[in-house]
Amino acid sequence: MNWWRGAAIYQVYPRSFADGNGDGIGDLAGLRQKLPHLAGLGVDAIWLSPWYPSPLADGGYDVADYRDIEPQFGTLVEAEKLIGEAHALGIRVIIDIVPNHCSDQHPWFREALAGKGRDRFWFHDGDEPPNDWQSRFGGPAWSRTPDGGSWYLHLYAAEQPDLNWTNPEVRAEFESILRFWLDRGVDGFRIDVADGLVKDFSRPDAETPYSDQDGVHEIYRSWRRVLDEYPDERVFVGEMWLPDPERFARYLRPDELHSAFNFDFLCCPWEPGELRRVIDATLAAHAPVGAPPTWVLSNHDVTRHVSRMGREDSSFDFGRRQHLTPTDLELGRERARAAIMLTTSLPGCVYVYQGEELGLEEVDDLPDELREDPVWVRSGHTDRGRDGCRVPIPWGDEGPSWLPRPAHWRSLSVAAQSGDPDSMLAHYRAVLTLRRERDDLGDGPMEWLDLGPDVVAFRRGGHFACVLNLSADPVALPDHDGVLLTSGPLDADGLLPTDTAAWLHLSR
Repeated sequence: MNWWRGAAIYQVYPRSFADGNGDGIGDLAGLRQKLPHLAGLGVDAIWLSPWYPSPLADGGYDVADYRDIEPQFGTLVEAEKLIGEAHALGIRVIIDIVPNHCSDQHPWFREALAGKGRDRFWFHDGDEPPNDWQSRFGGPAWSRTPDGGSWYLHLYAAEQPDLNWTNPEVRAEFESILRFWLDRGVDGFRIDVADGLVKDFSRPDAETPYSDQDGVHEIYRSWRRVLDEYPDERVFVGEMWLPDPERFARYLRPDELHSAFNFDFLCCPWEPGELRRVIDATLAAHAPVGAPPTWVLSNHDVTRHVSRMGREDSSFDFGRRQHLTPTDLELGRERARAAIMLTTSLPGCVYVYQGEELGLEEVDDLPDELREDPVWVRSGHTDRGRDGCRVPIPWGDEGPSWLPRPAHWRSLSVAAQSGDPDSMLAHYRAVLTLRRERDDLGDGPMEWLDLGPDVVAFRRGGHFACVLNLSADPVALPDHDGVLLTSGPLDADGLLPTDTAAWLHLSR
């Protein structure tokens, strides 16, 4: 089986993962030191959010140089050592690539402002913007150039000008960038805003003419040809927030991307009917193109699921982040323990965001003056943004930190949880290790089991079953020869409590 079809992949947000030099900012030295933690966790690969030189107007997604490493993180030589050290531990390395836009400090945009190579971007000369398009971070998607003579398009922050993918020079440049990193041993790319490269300027903002245009598929077919020149199964994973499952699946045809994030599952409330509906819809969308689903609970853009699952409304929506909403963190962590068992037993691959294995929650109460997410400014200080899920994770030997950690996180640190068999960290290690050992998990078929409307249960292979009790009362487990793992203890009668999951070896 292709490794990526059933892999467990761990997302590293470099600035907040591990600080190797004590300056309060995560770096490659820190990541290299913590590779044994990831190997012990049982993951097959890591995905790194952008590590390129950047002014950090958008957390590194404003790239100033696609062929180097941000000096705060380290050097290109260190990146090459990291790739080699990860491979030696059996961990593949996937990196972010950001093709929709670059930084306004990128040499190309500086040249464009000086009058050279303007057709690499989208400029408009006139007294008014050419249309009503809005930035996904809030406010207009067109800004004036510093000299006030033109407008330029930025679907995100003003410091992130959109590239013009009708220009052959842009296409050639990114194919060269792919080869640059493939030659250094990376195992694949997560494509930021994968649906957004092609624009239709004849349509209004209400029709989202900058998302999922047909011409984007030719770009990824050409990228796939580049990737297929290299051995050892290099891969693409796309980031697309698309409502139409049939159009979503088009990106996963055999000559395009290998996989794409399943955000419907991430956004789904902790309710049995909705979970079953989203799982069925996900499997149905992927089946026609033979691609594996991905299962994601949290990432660097969304509210951590420990917090979401402890709220009355456990769903996620970018337009309604529910900042400062009353949250039962004990309940959220209980559900999070069950949720990782659900996601890792579904068909396909699973992603774990750094800190999930520690049970970290969203940090909602950061001081406003420390917030760096452009969403905070562009929303007129009405949306607190994404900084709360990017607070550096605790290891137990903490020094300074670019965003302050809650004091109680000391009890959630890797050092504090190591050796505690009941900790979230021990639970994640057990889940991911058992998943790796079994040949009936990862990619492959599944079959629903009917244990009542409030119980989510299914069979994998001949004898494995996952049972998740979302009813108000404990429930009996189906006939089984053994309990492989539970997210919490069974009750005195051997019943499965509410908000608890069990992995079973079925008797038949």
